[in-house]
Amino acid sequence: MELTPSLHRIGSDVVAAYLVVTPDGVTVIDAGLPGLHAELVAELASLGRTPADVRGVVLTHGDGDHLGFAERLRREHGVPVFIHAADVARAKGGAKPKNAKQRMRLGAVLGFLAYTLRKGGVKTDWLTEVVELHGGETLDLPGSPQVIPMPGHSEGSIAVFVPGVDAVFVGDALTTRHVLTGEVGPAPAPFTDEPEQALDALSALVETGATWVLPGHGAPWSGGVTAAVEAVRAAARRG
Repeated sequence: MELTPSLHRIGSDVVAAYLVVTPDGVTVIDAGLPGLHAELVAELASLGRTPADVRGVVLTHGDGDHLGFAERLRREHGVPVFIHAADVARAKGGAKPKNAKQRMRLGAVLGFLAYTLRKGGVKTDWLTEVVELHGGETLDLPGSPQVIPMPGHSEGSIAVFVPGVDAVFVGDALTTRHVLTGEVGPAPAPFTDEPEQALDALSALVETGATWVLPGHGAPWSGGVTAAVEAVRAAARRG
């Protein structure tokens, strides 16, 4: 799905991953579920590219529904996978989310589970080799992505700001579609380890001034980062 000529999404509003496309190659932000690999190959082909053109995968955190095809790209094409040091254990199948108590609606949960099953999410392809991030880096990858620490959803959650496409990729720092309730619009994401810390971290997103706010779950938001963050905070106040 083309958002702009240099910015593409694969997956759906349930689980998504993103491509930053430049003449020098492609940077993938998050890797969704394993079954999205076929969509990645098809999207690249539509651009006259192949997985060999992917220069790196940057993961916003280490949950299984963001790891997707990352390890496969590393194994089959030597693509480096970048993740914050504090989430490496999580991405290798170690540490688990802390916050298990969630609001939910049966229909939305069943829809999320059905999509996860269709896209191969029953078995996570855990990472084995990574490039560790610490926050504040500008990576030598297409688009020169900038790493913004966003602790809260997980200890090592990050956002990725790519100035050239006017977009900030937020992972689960916020959501525009709550996978457990089906509610749409900017809001705190479920399964967040430290909800208050996650809300506090949103201030770092505002500093980017980005037009596009791109979550791992939900529709792309093109109304500007300030409006998105204000909407998340308002949703948090409503509970």
